[in-house]
Amino acid sequence: MEILETLLSLSGVLTPIAIAVTLVVLGLLSQRLGAVTNTPPFYRWFYGAAGLVSVAALFGMLHVLSTRLPGIGLLYQEAFYLLTFSAPIALGLTVSAIVAWRYWGWLLSERG
Repeated sequence: MEILETLLSLSGVLTPIAIAVTLVVLGLLSQRLGAVTNTPPFYRWFYGAAGLVSVAALFGMLHVLSTRLPGIGLLYQEAFYLLTFSAPIALGLTVSAIVAWRYWGWLLSERG
């Protein structure tokens, strides 16, 4: 039963992995768009954001596994989780939203 609970907790890390893959795809699409429109290579920020989210996924797995180990204080775990999981995801998604607006904002301003 404990192994099943651990596996279910680890499945929560699939979301940041899916976000990282999406950011890489956005980077590739933005690279092609930038080549056509002669836009500076801001698309590289998508790869950096994907890296941040991937690091957060790694630390999320470590957090899930560390909650199963005795002797680690709850306060330390929650502060560690905030700094190594939530903050990198928030930063990565903020950076990617700014870059996406820069590259793809013209779609919203076009009139039909």
